[in-house]
Amino acid sequence: MSAGPTVAELRTRVTGPDRLAAYEDLLAALGRQDVVMPVWEGAPEDDDARFGLLEVDGHAYAPGFTSRERLVAAGWERGHVVLPSRSVAAALYRERCGLWLDAHEADGGLGVPWLDLRRVAEGLDRLAAGPLHLAEPPAALTGFCRQLAAEAVHVPGVRRLWRAWVRPAMGEPHLAVGVELDASGTAAASLSPMVRRALPLLPAGVTAAGVDMTDPYDPVALWLRSASVPFYDRDASPGAP
Repeated sequence: MSAGPTVAELRTRVTGPDRLAAYEDLLAALGRQDVVMPVWEGAPEDDDARFGLLEVDGHAYAPGFTSRERLVAAGWERGHVVLPSRSVAAALYRERCGLWLDAHEADGGLGVPWLDLRRVAEGLDRLAAGPLHLAEPPAALTGFCRQLAAEAVHVPGVRRLWRAWVRPAMGEPHLAVGVELDASGTAAASLSPMVRRALPLLPAGVTAAGVDMTDPYDPVALWLRSASVPFYDRDASPGAP
């Protein structure tokens, strides 16, 4: 069975009319394939070997290649490593560093920002395609959020709840519920029942997704922290234990 188009093949389609779909296909292919990373400092076998680094529009990227042939064509004569792209993506996004593929090509190659590397590492089906448009939820969701806040009063480990209406670059919009728990970890098992009790008030056709507010790499959590206020705050709720 064919594994589908390669990253190098898909890269040329990202500038076309179906660029969003092509880019999503490219990210999926990247997650299945290896990437060739030139070693800038140290030797390939060294544990502390370091990749290269370049800056584009103020953002950091590590240069990589879609094949050894392209690495050779770029004139790189020093060491390199061949690694699963998902492993490289997992390491780079935690440094807020993207991956720039085949920069030696006539078109300059293609940069994959760190937020998209996070999706490659964690799963495209789990994280919405960006760029994300984030806003306050529509009024029709007020009842669900009000019920969720009422349920949270009875789950002591829940400290705060946030809400956002998320419109991804591809796919349907959804309600994101940011959740901040206390350090005890005892509330985690109670979250699903809490949400289930509020679900009857969620309008038909609307889906809701939880957001871990302690995740320093989640763009929705970052937006909620900077641009929104909790719709439930235990410290500000009279009578909350």
